[in-house]
Parts: sequence; C-alpha cells; structure tokens
Amino acid sequence: MTSRADVCVVACAEAFRGDGEILAAGIGGPVTVLAARLARLTFEPELLTHDGVCLLTGDVPPLGRAPEVVEGWLPFREHLWLVLNGRRHVMLGASQIDRHGNTNISCIGDWARPKAQLLGMRGAPGNTRCDPTSYWIPRHSPRVFVRAVDVVSGLGTDRGAHDLRRVVTNLAVLDFGSPGGSPGGSMRLVSVHPGVRVADVVAATGFDLDVPANVGETRQPTGEEMDVLDRLDPGRTRDREVAA
Repeated sequence: MTSRADVCVVACAEAFRGDGEILAAGIGGPVTVLAARLARLTFEPELLTHDGVCLLTGDVPPLGRAPEVVEGWLPFREHLWLVLNGRRHVMLGASQIDRHGNTNISCIGDWARPKAQLLGMRGAPGNTRCDPTSYWIPRHSPRVFVRAVDVVSGLGTDRGAHDLRRVVTNLAVLDFGSPGGSPGGSMRLVSVHPGVRVADVVAATGFDLDVPANVGETRQPTGEEMDVLDRLDPGRTRDREVAA
C-alpha cells in the first residue's frame, strides 16, 4: 500500500525532472536523499548524486550503505564551485517560509534577542542566489508558512533568488507561479496529496495562498518507482519523517 511518505518522495523527485547533468543535493532526512536517488534511477539518469560527504557516486546505494562505484572526489572547494556556477539543485528545509519563498533557518524572534536559536545562515544565501532551489517541509503549519520570516536566510523571489522551483510538504505541492504583484512570483498551490483537501492546506498556511480553480491531486508512485524505493529504503525510514 502506498503511504503519504511515498507520495512525498516522488513529489520531491519531480523537482529534479529536466535538470540533466547537475548535482542533485537532498539536505536533511531520508525523503530528500531518496528523492534525488529515485530521480536518477528513473526519469533523470544524468543527475549527479553524492554520498553526503565528499564522493560522487557512480552507483546509487540504499540509505546507510557506502557506494560501490565512486565517480569522483568532491572536496569542499569543488562543491563551492558547483554552487557558485549554478551546477547544483538543492532541496532545503525551512523553519519559516513566506509567500515569496524567503526562508528562515537562523533564529525565531527578534535578531537581537531571539526566542530560539536555530542553525544559522549556513549556505542558504549562496544557494538561493546562485542555484535552483526547492524545499521539503514535513509539517505544513501556520508556524512555518508565515506572513513574514523573522530573519531572511534564504532569498525569495522578491529578493533576487536565482530559481525557486517548488515546495513539497506533507500536505501538498506548491510553486511560485502566481504573479503576486511584486518583482517575483508568489506561492501557488499546485496539487494536494491523496486524502488532503484544499481547505486543509489553506488552513495550515499563515498567508493568502494563490489557489487556482482546478487543483489536482499529487500523483502516486508508479510500480517501478515503488520497486526502486523499496530497494533504496527497505526499512521505510521515510515513513518516520512524514507527518500524515
């Protein structure tokens, strides 16, 4: 039986469709890593994938296993070259995101006296300015989807982001295809996952979301994709990451 996590992995993998020979980087938990590997093994075979440290992988191993084929070494300086030259599509997380895709992973509350300290800026400014960027947010809620982020870590469409592709959550798929009356597009609902209503997504979003007249349902995995996912993640760690 297909789970919500399976649908989310496939939706994240779709973000890499058409990328060709660039580095597909999933950051964080198993869903984004599986998405990059699934895309490479199915509809986007030229994608470059890595072991999460410093090796470009010739094969696509299951989660937790070392690659058997190494295509190259990717030290940090070479990784930065890919970032600065737009040769990396990264799927990031966000503690807060607004309608233009500005994201916060730095702190919650006033910068001078925050309520909570988070990761810091990390590579979010450079990634969003130079590379295609997508987001995976496992818990879609008004605390994450906010009218204004407390600190801008990743750039949105109104601040010069290079190419914001899509946002995948445990409820839906969104993009930035709404004109929004600003220098860049604003967030638009693309599809809802099976069992989710449009009203559920609207209620879980803390800003006015563009909802087209006909919102479709996020596609479910094909039989081939399920076979690949079961090989890559036989323990189904992906289910533990997704809030159903």
